[in-house]
Amino acid sequence: MTTKSAWPYALGAAALVAVQIGVLHSLGQPLIAASGRILLWAGDPFSPDTSQHLTDWYSFSHIIHGFIFFWLLKLVAPRLPLPARLLIAMGIEIAWEMTENSPAVIQHYRQQAIAAGYVGDSVLNSLSDTVMMSSGFIFASRVRARIVIGLALVLEIFTACMIRDNLTLNVIGLIAPPIPAIHDWQAGARH
Repeated sequence: MTTKSAWPYALGAAALVAVQIGVLHSLGQPLIAASGRILLWAGDPFSPDTSQHLTDWYSFSHIIHGFIFFWLLKLVAPRLPLPARLLIAMGIEIAWEMTENSPAVIQHYRQQAIAAGYVGDSVLNSLSDTVMMSSGFIFASRVRARIVIGLALVLEIFTACMIRDNLTLNVIGLIAPPIPAIHDWQAGARH
């Protein structure tokens, strides 16, 4: 791809990010953490810093989003150029980020033991989540599928062991009625 042919994709990505920033701001999400600090890593999943800084435990889930979006788009749109598929993946991720930060979804997350104090993402964290997804997408486009699958499993298991949460548990918590065993196990992480 030439630099000239890359411009439409770059402009498309910039437009998507601008929409993400605008919608999150209109939803009342802060640009950065209330503390006024910008941290590279927020490691305490029960801290108000979670989902407010550049990266946290949930950044791993967004990398896995990129893996998933790469393979789904390769399956359903194999003839589209890779940058076009990345733009579609960004659109999906950004749509999720906007949905995740809606009052209804924030309230839904608060019902889960691990996210009792969740207030949504800062704009900075949400943008970082989009970068993490894009990184996962690009990684998946360049590495053998078995390595990508293995890394996804390692990230899921590692995150579950470290904070009793991961992408799989988030999806279950979002679409299924509360499961007492999961709730109790996650609540035990606070002790």
